[in-house]
Amino acid sequence: MKVNLEGKVALVTGAARGIGQAIADALAANGARVVYTDIETEAVKQSAAHTPGALALRLDVTSQAEVAATFAATLREFGRLDILVNNAGINSNVHRVNIDDYPVDEWERIINVDLTGLFLVSRAAAKPMLQQKSGRIINIASIAGLVPLRLQSPYVAAKAGVINLTKSMALELGPSGILVNAIAPGSVMTSGTRELFYGDDGKFKQRVADMLSHVPLGRPGTPEEIAHAALFLAAPDSSYVNGAVLTVDGGWTAGYAREF
Repeated sequence: MKVNLEGKVALVTGAARGIGQAIADALAANGARVVYTDIETEAVKQSAAHTPGALALRLDVTSQAEVAATFAATLREFGRLDILVNNAGINSNVHRVNIDDYPVDEWERIINVDLTGLFLVSRAAAKPMLQQKSGRIINIASIAGLVPLRLQSPYVAAKAGVINLTKSMALELGPSGILVNAIAPGSVMTSGTRELFYGDDGKFKQRVADMLSHVPLGRPGTPEEIAHAALFLAAPDSSYVNGAVLTVDGGWTAGYAREF
């Protein structure tokens, strides 16, 4: 996919690998100047190293001080911010249990990153965008925020929050020329899902067939396929798309994929 992002400045959270890196790379390939951010300092530097003119910054989205410093550095370097992609997020690789057994500290950890962190970053990005009277905010949600999955209560709650926060921001910021939308990926082949499902030694490898039986396309998505959706929402021509949730899941949530 090709769009014209010349002159635009984009910031992507969680850009050290996977979906975040694919989105940052795609924005840069289409002309944007990109700020790659991630809590993993060395990894995000490596992910940005092949992109001319890119800025790589450490960012813990749960730290108000780091969020403020990141946006200050972005504005010093580029003078503006046109596109924010809120991709940073976590889930539990250990706790897949009913809510009555779910540890409170793990609930707080996931909510803090996946929902509160997105709020803090969005709040910071809105300030320069409001001054410019233009901007795009793209939030990476999940199908789990649309159709809840079992044994993942904090992740489901956080992503459902992201979806309605997206719509709330669209209502608030749209009148100032700032479009806010979300992408809800299904299962995507990343290092994290490989560790859980798709690798030879994946923790839940035995569940892969059952999971993919719900996906009409019969396979996980790729980070690049999610990046194409982000490009669509970032494109100048997508100027009347606001408050939308673009589902990119191979048909997982379209309905029953088999007879009962």
